[in-house]
Amino acid sequence: MPTPRKFSAAEQLRLYALLETPFSPSEINWRVVCKGQRGRRGKVLPYADPRVYTDRLNQLFTPSGWSRTYNMAALPNVVREIDGREFVTGKVLMSCVLTIPRLGTHTGTGEEWADSEMAVTSAEAQAFKRASSCFGLGRYLYRIPERWVDLDRRGTPKRLPALPHWALPPDVLMEHGGEPKGPIDPKLTGKIEAFRAVLGLGVYGEILSRAGFSHDARLIPNANRQKDALRWMEAAARGYDRIARICSTGGTHHLDALLDHLKLGSIQDLPSLDALRFMVDTLEGVMPRTAA
Repeated sequence: MPTPRKFSAAEQLRLYALLETPFSPSEINWRVVCKGQRGRRGKVLPYADPRVYTDRLNQLFTPSGWSRTYNMAALPNVVREIDGREFVTGKVLMSCVLTIPRLGTHTGTGEEWADSEMAVTSAEAQAFKRASSCFGLGRYLYRIPERWVDLDRRGTPKRLPALPHWALPPDVLMEHGGEPKGPIDPKLTGKIEAFRAVLGLGVYGEILSRAGFSHDARLIPNANRQKDALRWMEAAARGYDRIARICSTGGTHHLDALLDHLKLGSIQDLPSLDALRFMVDTLEGVMPRTAA
């Protein structure tokens, strides 16, 4: 049988934008990841049930338009410490291969202590979510920092923190009046989209989320947000220009060493603005000492 043709570049961009769109706040739960000494306060992180990921994939590709396979292994005789006491247990190791025909395949891994309740289910969920994040699905949740909240006597948060605006889907953002929807400038949309090739998907996507309140340049809610996103992208592009100038004066080997350290193929693979700042600051710090 002939191999099905891949989605066009435009189709891929549209699908990735839809995959990256945040989930509804009603689908987000919060997990206590650590507690203070007295147990009255704790750090929480947001997460979504695997079924929320499945629903998004079914919505975009139909249930028969994607697939996943799991492989499980066991790691015995692992020492675990709980409340200062050590005992020997094991770990469940899981890998998930997520395939979306015509778009690609990604693998994620998960693990859980073997003595934990529903260890296999937990490891499966972790592996599936990590594979999904490679397509952009749910990846934004990893960018939400831990928050301290008050806990009740059962260790449950008394009040859950609010999600940042950039972690809300466009329809919810508009519904709650967080950002007025107004006319947009098609010329600005084109200028913003042109930065995708300059900045790479990681930095470009972060700016769209944080400054444009969107995961698609065409869905930025109004012209003011467009202008903010464009200013951020122009500033990020100046960072890339600074890297280029450093390389032109003999810093190429330092850049190659940094890329190798970060396990990146090029500066267009930088995953975030923080990574870009780290790259620029490190190179500018190294070059004067080398020249001296």
